[in-house]
Amino acid sequence: MAEAGSRETLSTDVLIVGAGPSGLAAAIRIKQRHPEIAVTVVEKAAEIGGHILSGAVMDPVGLDALIPDWRLKGAPVGPDVTRDTYHLLTEKHDFALPHLLVPPQLKTRNGVIISLGNLVRWLGEQAAELGVDIFPMTAAVDVLSSGKGPVRGIITGDLGRDRAGNPKPGFAEGIALEAKYTLIAEGARGSLAKQVIAQHQLEREPQKYGLGIKEIWETAPEKHQQGRVDHYLGFPLDNATAGGGFVYHAEDRKLYVGLVTYLDYADPTLSPFDEFQRFKTHKSVAPLLEGATRISYGARAVTAGGWQSIPTLAFAGGGLIGCAAGFMNAPRLKAIHNAILSGIGAADAVAEAIGKGRQHDLIKDFGHRIMATGIARELQGVRNVKPLWTRLGTVLGALAGGVELWSAAIFRGSLLGTLHHKKPDYQGLKPKGTLPARTYARPDGKLTFDRASSVYLANLVHDEDQPVHLRLADPDVPVRDNLPRYGEPAPLYCPAGVYEVAEEGGAPVFRIHAANCVHCKTCDIKDPAQNITWVPPEGGSGPNYSGM
Repeated sequence: MAEAGSRETLSTDVLIVGAGPSGLAAAIRIKQRHPEIAVTVVEKAAEIGGHILSGAVMDPVGLDALIPDWRLKGAPVGPDVTRDTYHLLTEKHDFALPHLLVPPQLKTRNGVIISLGNLVRWLGEQAAELGVDIFPMTAAVDVLSSGKGPVRGIITGDLGRDRAGNPKPGFAEGIALEAKYTLIAEGARGSLAKQVIAQHQLEREPQKYGLGIKEIWETAPEKHQQGRVDHYLGFPLDNATAGGGFVYHAEDRKLYVGLVTYLDYADPTLSPFDEFQRFKTHKSVAPLLEGATRISYGARAVTAGGWQSIPTLAFAGGGLIGCAAGFMNAPRLKAIHNAILSGIGAADAVAEAIGKGRQHDLIKDFGHRIMATGIARELQGVRNVKPLWTRLGTVLGALAGGVELWSAAIFRGSLLGTLHHKKPDYQGLKPKGTLPARTYARPDGKLTFDRASSVYLANLVHDEDQPVHLRLADPDVPVRDNLPRYGEPAPLYCPAGVYEVAEEGGAPVFRIHAANCVHCKTCDIKDPAQNITWVPPEGGSGPNYSGM
């Protein structure tokens, strides 16, 4: 939290941090109904959609509510889902779940396979046509506030500081952006959301997270079944590690291949990146990729706590929307529609308050307006599935989760009440030596790859002569504490090769290669000492995803 000081100060009515589906939905909704309200959106990526990564099969209910004629307007969505199958994989077998046994809560009516990055770019165009001011390459680095007072806007990042923090030629100081209300729509584990949740004591239960890793492949025509969707539990993850894979047959012979590993796993030698490589070797996946070309790679944290982990949404001066608040339906692996719906609900609440001449105060019905869009009903209905996975493991957890979902569908309520998340993800790691150490095969460069060649496909842009945006509260912790206790897991849980334990003068040293960062935030979540804090680098830095 900071004051503007001597910075240049600009003002707007509503300020939105993050040009993702929730932020742009809020901007569009306000302008649709109240063209006189000034709306400003800031986005840290070099261009709208550049940092967006999702599976993605979209439930169109959110877009239907925001722009009912989105198809006529040319929204860049891919094919309709023609087949959606759930599988349980073992190392050598594939057991497909009969469609009739799939609980109704896991089915998506009228689902479409999309590139969320492309959809977000289109939403940005719709917002701009309505008069929304959108500023990419603008990192929000702090909240504009006096102590514990209301949020009055944000402070943007400086441009042109060297690695030591000194101004370089062409230096430009960040500015203060004031607003009557500020909506934080940064996505999962956003730096401002983390700050505001702590400052205003908004957390209810610990948020749970997963690391989603995705590749796009261009495959042979005879192996492509446009509209086909497959979700997988089991292999390569063991029974004690929750998560699952997916393969979506998108348009133009594109395959979206990915794995989500939930970050409450216990084994410090586990590498989500290498587990993803193993996933591609399964006999149900590998044939699809024979002769195919890998064209994109990316990684991003996703929220997984569901209903129990949603924080109080409103704070004095604004509120949390989208995955900054945690509206992901983890069992269904769907979040886009809820992100859009949350933007709609937030927009209506904020516009009404401004219409009454209010500003910087607590909008008491903010959370209610968001939840009434259908988010509450959906997330309450699946609230016990993730806790069951955590408690019982993949096989028993999936069986118990299925029984829970069917009983809820039949009896209109859970027989278990509400199960709670006991601890944050970083507390899940066990000391090294308590579990058998994992080893991973060397990549073959055809189906499986290393981090360096993968990160190359993320189109990273980082000026290496800028302050390191991965900050250690205590630089000695990785070697002094994490290395002897956990083997220092950062090089393994990071999917981008940012962290390294090397040797200098016969002693171990911890190195940070910040230029490799894809902004997934896994280190901020999983570091067992909570010693790493991710903060935004200069605006425009990071990945520039295409088609993700």
